[in-house]
Order: sequence, then structure tokens, then C-alpha cells
Amino acid sequence: MSHKKKIELLAPAGNFEKLEIAVHYGADAVYIGGKNFSLRNFSGNFSKKELQEAIQFAHRRNVKVFIACNIFPRNHEISPLKEYLSHLAQIAPDAVIVADPGVFILARNVAPKIDIHLSTQANTTNIESVRFWHQLGAKRINLARELSLSEIQAISQHGEIDIEAFVHGAMCISYSGRCLLSSFMTMRDSNRGMCSHPCRWKYAVVEESRQGQYYPIGEDSRGTYVFNSKDLCMIEHIPEMVSSGINSFKIEGRMKGINYLASTVKVYREALDTYYRNPDTYEVKPQWRKELAKVGAREFCTGFYFGNPSETIPFYQVDQSNNHQLFIGKILRTIDRNKALVEVRNKVFKGELVEFLAQKGPSREDVILDMVASNGERLDYAQPGSLITMSFNSHCFANELLRRHEARL
Repeated sequence: MSHKKKIELLAPAGNFEKLEIAVHYGADAVYIGGKNFSLRNFSGNFSKKELQEAIQFAHRRNVKVFIACNIFPRNHEISPLKEYLSHLAQIAPDAVIVADPGVFILARNVAPKIDIHLSTQANTTNIESVRFWHQLGAKRINLARELSLSEIQAISQHGEIDIEAFVHGAMCISYSGRCLLSSFMTMRDSNRGMCSHPCRWKYAVVEESRQGQYYPIGEDSRGTYVFNSKDLCMIEHIPEMVSSGINSFKIEGRMKGINYLASTVKVYREALDTYYRNPDTYEVKPQWRKELAKVGAREFCTGFYFGNPSETIPFYQVDQSNNHQLFIGKILRTIDRNKALVEVRNKVFKGELVEFLAQKGPSREDVILDMVASNGERLDYAQPGSLITMSFNSHCFANELLRRHEARL
């Protein structure tokens, strides 16, 4: 499909706080889940009432809301699923995300006015499958992760449906995320929202007659992550992603924290806006790469997009010396120009050199000049979970994140 408008930036929102952060840092749309029927049952998610409040909050800010309903249900779940879809029909999200054909038909019949988006779990890999789903009424398809950009471009040129693809985040080692490791090893079904992520565990080989002697599979003496993939990062390739015909760039991570969410949304927002201002002079800014590295747990790769096998080999070791900045807290509200109420997430000291993750542009360096507890006591340090009034040299804003300056790491 040809682009008549800017590509949508689609961000994860595992709870209401994450929704606020995603919107604050520039998401055009968010995908969220209810307490059941999505593939991230441990991300907090939204009650029925909270779903309605989330939609209202986002719509007031011109942000779309897509609700994940992408499990593969069993027979006993069909009746409550119908009830759930009926509730969605009343609160009117912009779309519901499904993977199972039966759920697709239920959504179309129970909530006919809501757009249906097809999840990557549906493993859509070719134009005929795209046409099949489009004829059934799908408005958008998140194509299988295994496709290259050239394959995506071929589909987008001959299709009549919006194409969504992941641009950043963790990748599942199994085929389009359909995995049974968790079911076998912990009796938690990853295809029904309860994955225990055994692909991220550390493994070693033990020989039958040498019980207790463990041999690392990789060259790392600590063992290896035999199934563990690198994380996807396409910040270096925005022009190629745009030219492939993708309509929506999707960031992975409903279970990730707000530090990760704020950084990734901010960086890809700036990258897209920079590209559209002048595609011919577009360049990747070094601070974008640096910012994403601060919140990444693993090495980055380009996945299957360029057909390079070295990009999809397992990731064998964890970098213990990565440059993560320690997340200090979130500004709940400003009190004066340079004074704010901060929800502390990690221990912080008066006089510390810090930085604000600005909504736009580079981060701002500052110093904590003063800290006052809710009872009026002045503090030399604050503990996680406390609400502290902090004073700074510069202006600060609600929903900005406060982090320890990298010079202190």
C-alpha cells in the first residue's frame, strides 16, 4: 500500500502508568490487554473499567487503542470470551488484535463495528494469506516475524490492507512466538498468556554418567543461553522500513518497565519525525543508538529483515558491563518551575548529578538541590517507593523520567 500519511508508532502499555508514559513520549497508538485473553497475563493489564478509562484517556489525546485478544482459547473459554468481546463492543477501542480463526469470527459477529487486526501469532507469510484475511474482514495484519523486508514490500504492493511490523524489542526463538517450551517445563501455556520464558534461562550439558558435572554449551565459562535470541533494533534502518510499505511500526514490550518504554518510544518518535521532515537528508543520530543501548538487556540485531543468518543466531552471553543508567523515579507533578513531586524507584541522594529524559530533544543534566519528605522533613537520601518533593536548577515536567547521570555509573 502507498503511504498517504505518516507511519504510525505503536507502543506497548501493560498498565495505566505505561499508557501515560507511551502517550507522553509520542506514541500514535498503544496496544493493551485485559485481565484475560491476551498473551501477557503477567504484565498487570487492565480491568474492564480500566479498559474504558484507558480508551477515554488515549482518545482525548488523539491516540488510538488496540486491545489484544490473541490467545488460542480452549472450549471452556468461549463463553466468557463472547462476554468479553461484547464488553469491548460497548467501550469501542479502535481495534481488537486476534490470532485464532475462531476468535476472529467471534469478534466480527459480537463486535462488528470494531476493526480486527491480525496478530503475528497467525503466521501470515504470503500475499494469498493476506487476501484471505482481508476478505474475512481484517483491517490490518502484523506479518510473521520471519519475513524479510523485500517479502514485506511485495505483500504491501499487492495487498489492500494495512501492514504492521515490529521495529524494536525482544524476539521469540520459536516460530512467530508459538512456543511449547513453557508448557512442557513449567506447565504454563505461552500461547494462552502464561509464558515463563524458559528460552531465557541458562543451560549447560550434563553427561549421563557424570551427574553434577555441567559443561557449558557456548564458549562462555558461565554457561549459555542456548535458545536466547538477540533483541530487534531497526533504528539504523528507518528509510528501508518506510520504503517497504509498512503502515505501523510496533515496539515490543508490554511486560517491560517504563524506563525501557519511555526511551524506545522517544527515540523512534524522533527518528520518524526527523525522517519525514526531510527524507533526503535523514541520518541516524548517535544519541538514538546510545539511548536504546541504555535500556537494552541484550545485543541488538536486525532479525530476519535482511536475510542475514548471523543476525538470528542465539545470543550466548550477557554483557555484565553494559551502560544502563539507573532509573531513579518518575515526576508525578510539578509544584514550582524547578520543584516536583517524584515517585522514587531506586535509592537516590541529595546532591546527585541526574538527568531528565525530556519528552523531545536531548536529556537535560541537573542536580538534586533538595529533598523533602511528605512530613516536611529534609532528607539526605530517599528510598524506593517514597514520594519526595525534589528541587532542581531547571524546569521539569510531569511524566518525565529521572535517571542517574552516566558520569555517576
